[in-house]
Amino acid sequence: MLLSAPAGIDDILPEQVARWRFVEDKARELFARYGYSEIRLPLFEDLRVFVHNVGETSDIVEKGMFTFDSGEDHYCLRPEGTAAAVRAYLQHNYPKTRPFQKWHYIGPMFRHERAQKGRKWQFHQLGVEALGASDPLLDAEIIALAGHLFDELGLSGYRTVLNTLGCGDCRDRYRRTLQEQLGPQRGRLCADCQRRMDRNIFRVLDCKQEACQAVSAGTSTLQEALCGNCRSHFEATLQGLRILEIPYEINPRLVRGLDYYTGPVFEFVHPGLGAQSALGAGGRYDNLIAENGGPALGGAGFALGLERILIALEALGQTQALAASPALHAFLVSIGPGTREPLFQLAGKLRRGGLRVDLDHEGRSVKAQMRSANRSAAPFVLVLGCDELAQGQITLKRMDTGQESKIPLDSVLSVLRPGAADLPG
Repeated sequence: MLLSAPAGIDDILPEQVARWRFVEDKARELFARYGYSEIRLPLFEDLRVFVHNVGETSDIVEKGMFTFDSGEDHYCLRPEGTAAAVRAYLQHNYPKTRPFQKWHYIGPMFRHERAQKGRKWQFHQLGVEALGASDPLLDAEIIALAGHLFDELGLSGYRTVLNTLGCGDCRDRYRRTLQEQLGPQRGRLCADCQRRMDRNIFRVLDCKQEACQAVSAGTSTLQEALCGNCRSHFEATLQGLRILEIPYEINPRLVRGLDYYTGPVFEFVHPGLGAQSALGAGGRYDNLIAENGGPALGGAGFALGLERILIALEALGQTQALAASPALHAFLVSIGPGTREPLFQLAGKLRRGGLRVDLDHEGRSVKAQMRSANRSAAPFVLVLGCDELAQGQITLKRMDTGQESKIPLDSVLSVLRPGAADLPG
């Protein structure tokens, strides 16, 4: 029986991996430039890490997690990275030893959602978390970092959209206002939003149903309920973006679907993604460390969808530049009896010397081996025949000009090593 991967889970094939690595390598280099160190978080966690922090009324917890049990213990595949990063931060005692940490991670996440373009059961995120500080300029730096990555990738046309969710007191005031304004309109809301009215009314503002959006459009905004401290923090964040010349838009209806956010929140959207327009999102979560048993330290971060970045680049026609795998330095071809093992030995020496080389493993003809050499895009082909072997030589062919020359077998590495002097004519 021929088996297939489950719906919503994709194989990343060798011909696709070069694109992924291009984005990942750019991200790692840029994250390091901003002072972020890589952390590798486990693929599954205690279920409470996410139920407690992400929020029981969030879509992730209500219907989006892959859970499993081991005896009396309950686990889940990680649906996002922030809660897991905070768990690691506290478990390893960073608040007492080195309170301010800047971490980044790259890897798969898992959510049991309806599979569609840009939304899979297994998907991949590039994320950063700055833990232990509440500086509004840190918020601006994080937003600038994401935009810098998009620019480095050649991903034009994205927009940066911001709002602020304020502190607990701000949200309490705003919650009461929303209850007064949405209560009479309850019957016009979808079934999910009618349930959210009682459990987490802010989620009504995040609904994608047109009818619910029309109802919420007539409500007050949270910015009208902000206290002085939250208003000042948000303005300082915006000033930081202006200092860095980062363009932004303010959407007073923007809320995030995770309960831990406080203060500034943001999304990066791109028209090339269609209905699922967000490349990624993030914000500040100043209560999350304390709510998990740590001190009152702030935090902020973002997560970007790797698949969504690639979809947006493809929509811009940019993926061709990402498609090339690292080319071989040379392809090795054997002609005649007794030449294959010496060629195999040479390949081993060249690889240990730092070169990327390959050779035939299918027992094919010289003509077929040369076709493989052409497909490999290697700039050189090394051809070993019986006469060359007897003379301790090998034929070196330049693929761009067709020029051939014989060189000693024991000098191939020094001749082909990057940065070597001109090849013999």
